[in-house]
Amino acid sequence: MTQVLPAPAPAPPRREIWLAAWPVTAVMVLSNAATPLYVLWQHRIGFSAGVVTVVYAAYIVGLLGALMVAGIASDRLGRKPILLPALLLGALACLLFATATTVPTLVLARLLTGIAVGAILSAGTAAVSDVAGPRRSRLASLLGSTAMVLGAGLGPLLAGVLSETLPGPTVAVFVLVAAVLATAFLVMVRMPLPRRTASAGGSWVRLPAVPRANRRQLALGLAAFAPGISAVGFVLSLGPSLLSHLLGTDNRIVSGATIFVLFTAATAVQFAVRGLAVRRILLLSAGATIGSMVSLLVAVHGASVPALVLAALLAGAGQGLGQLGGLSLLGASVPPTRLAEANAALNAGGYLPAGVLPVLAGYLSDGIGLPSAATAFGVAVALAALLGGAFVAKRQDFEH
Repeated sequence: MTQVLPAPAPAPPRREIWLAAWPVTAVMVLSNAATPLYVLWQHRIGFSAGVVTVVYAAYIVGLLGALMVAGIASDRLGRKPILLPALLLGALACLLFATATTVPTLVLARLLTGIAVGAILSAGTAAVSDVAGPRRSRLASLLGSTAMVLGAGLGPLLAGVLSETLPGPTVAVFVLVAAVLATAFLVMVRMPLPRRTASAGGSWVRLPAVPRANRRQLALGLAAFAPGISAVGFVLSLGPSLLSHLLGTDNRIVSGATIFVLFTAATAVQFAVRGLAVRRILLLSAGATIGSMVSLLVAVHGASVPALVLAALLAGAGQGLGQLGGLSLLGASVPPTRLAEANAALNAGGYLPAGVLPVLAGYLSDGIGLPSAATAFGVAVALAALLGGAFVAKRQDFEH
């Protein structure tokens, strides 16, 4: 008697996959919405460039802390029990930003933002993969990755425009962001996610990792993604101050638009290369990051605003390509029961240097000046990208 196998589950409509990426976009809008406002808070509260990078680092601390828990918990409990509270924490961060009058309040707001983003980088992108299913893993990686960078670019653009054109420059921005998070909460409530049926053992709080068989994919992704996100970290934390130094203006629309252009480049380049092999995408990421740091050095030593904008564009491309390549490798090879933790491992490995290096550059700038600090940072990141690209180039056994 012939056994009749059950038919595979039908693929979901593409609109469901796109909609699943909206909570990722919404939280990432919050992630960088404060960036153009640092100069305003500096004048109002009074603190140095070094303190600005500490406020930024609080975000990284929250993000890394969440990555140690959120991915593992999401793989065991499901996506919604992690993502719904993360969206609520994001709304609380909006309230703190809107009413901040002290540095500790800003630090707490950034810490909560980091926690929300850490959850979305691990569980949120895994939720997009869950909705898409294994037959559309490349599409899920593309949408999850571009949702991150698109939201990260929209936040500072909205903040720059609204803070310059509406009364209460730090209030209107975060009222709007809170409304965006509310729509994402509704989308997450109705999202058709599968129930968790199995999970790996071990501690609930640990450094996120991948199965032993997938360590090569993680290392290859980090080789390109870590230098790229480090370059972006500098632009986000000290870019507005450097732009203000070169232009002699604190206009927040200019700084917000520059960051928006950065993440627009990161979004567009991922759609442009979506048909390429992952190995080539990672090599392009390394090349873009090196080009970004060269442009940064030209901007600093030549007092060139166009070179600074080019540096931002290339940094965004470097991050976006490295992120897409890393997520694609993991999404195609890691079991669904470990995917959120694997995504967390990729982001933790990238955001750790992205948090440390800009802080070092910030305090170095207080001692030796911003141009010299930016030069040291640029050389270090360019060298890391060069080594990462060489590591990727040596591997000929890519599966995708």
